[in-house]
Amino acid sequence: MLRNPVGLSYAVVTLLATLAVADAALFVSALDVRLLMTGSLEDHPEPAGFAHMGVDVVSVLQALIQLALVVVFLVWFYRVRKNAGVFAPDVHRGGPGWAIGAWFVPIANLWWPRSVAAGTWRASRRDPYGDQKVAGESFTVLNLWWVCWIVTDAASFFATAVYDDADTVEEFTAGAGLLMGAAVLDIVAAVLAILFVRRLTSMQHSKATGMIPAA
Repeated sequence: MLRNPVGLSYAVVTLLATLAVADAALFVSALDVRLLMTGSLEDHPEPAGFAHMGVDVVSVLQALIQLALVVVFLVWFYRVRKNAGVFAPDVHRGGPGWAIGAWFVPIANLWWPRSVAAGTWRASRRDPYGDQKVAGESFTVLNLWWVCWIVTDAASFFATAVYDDADTVEEFTAGAGLLMGAAVLDIVAAVLAILFVRRLTSMQHSKATGMIPAA
């Protein structure tokens, strides 16, 4: 049975956009730290403290947004995978439960969820067994989002570790710069994720209703 993923997609897109706003706030907070660290900590003890607090507060907000996003995204991803099993059951490797489970398998989660997404995308095309020459049905958006997500995840982990372990002005300056770069990457990843979610949802809705999806 097909289930409409449109409502869930709106929730996912809203949370992704909210995360992008939080990333922008982190960029500003890290920039503030970086500018203050061009002098000594003793010269600006209170402003520096407030700047660090800004980074910490935004980081907590990011974590809360990401937690909500993970839950809603997985529900949406499971639903579109279930729908894809109705559209073309023979193009998938494994059952729909892997739309959730694949994300939690160490090491394999670097490529397995992308494989699930690719099968879902293929099944949701107007012709699941044809080529990808139809406008808007190539894997470009999916591939860009996946590569950017992997890079962003690694960059964010590294930047956070450097910043949290910083003890000197130079280390705080470097860590803040890395946080700024990770925030920019995360914004790009969020935009690409929005495009992926909107496009896949549109393809499934159009296929289910018999309409031609917009490019």
